[in-house]
Amino acid sequence: MKRLLKNILLVAELILAIIFYNREKFLFIGVVALDQITKAIVMRNFIPGESVPILQDIFHLTYVLNPGAAFGILSNQRMFLMLMGAGLIVATIYFYPMLKKSDSFLRFGATAILSGAVANLIDRVQTGYVVDFFDFRIWPVFNVADIAIVLGMGFMIYAILFRLDIGKTEEVGR
Repeated sequence: MKRLLKNILLVAELILAIIFYNREKFLFIGVVALDQITKAIVMRNFIPGESVPILQDIFHLTYVLNPGAAFGILSNQRMFLMLMGAGLIVATIYFYPMLKKSDSFLRFGATAILSGAVANLIDRVQTGYVVDFFDFRIWPVFNVADIAIVLGMGFMIYAILFRLDIGKTEEVGR
C-alpha cells in the first residue's frame, strides 16, 4: 500500500512538473485574473448576503463581504491586513532569486500563495472587504484566491517534507 501511494505521488509529481515547469508567471496572472473575474460576476449578479443553491444543503453560491482574513479572523483590521499583504509581496520579491533555484513544487506553492494574496489584496484596497462566494455550508465561504493559497501551502509542505534535503546531513566515514 505504501509503495502504491509512493508511485501515485511520483506520477502526480511528474505530471505537475511537466504542466507547471517555468510557468510561475502564467500561474500568477491566471489565478489573479480568474479570481477577479469570478468576483466581478458575483458582484454583478448578486446582492450581499444572497445565496443560490447549486446542490441543496451541500453547495451554494453565497455573496459574502469578508472584512477579515481567513475564517473572519482580524475582522475590520483593514490597514493591518493590507500591510501584511504588501509585506508578503515585498518578501516574495526579495526571496524570489533563491526560490528560482529551488524545487519546482516549492516555487509553484509560493507563486500560488502570492497570487491568492495579491488577488485578495486588490479587493481589500478597493473596498475594504474580500468578496467570498463558494459556500459548502460546513466551511466558511471562500473564493478562488483562497483556493490558490491553500493549494500553495499544500505544495510547499509537500516540497519541504518529501523533496528537499533541509536539515539532512551526510554522515562522514560510513
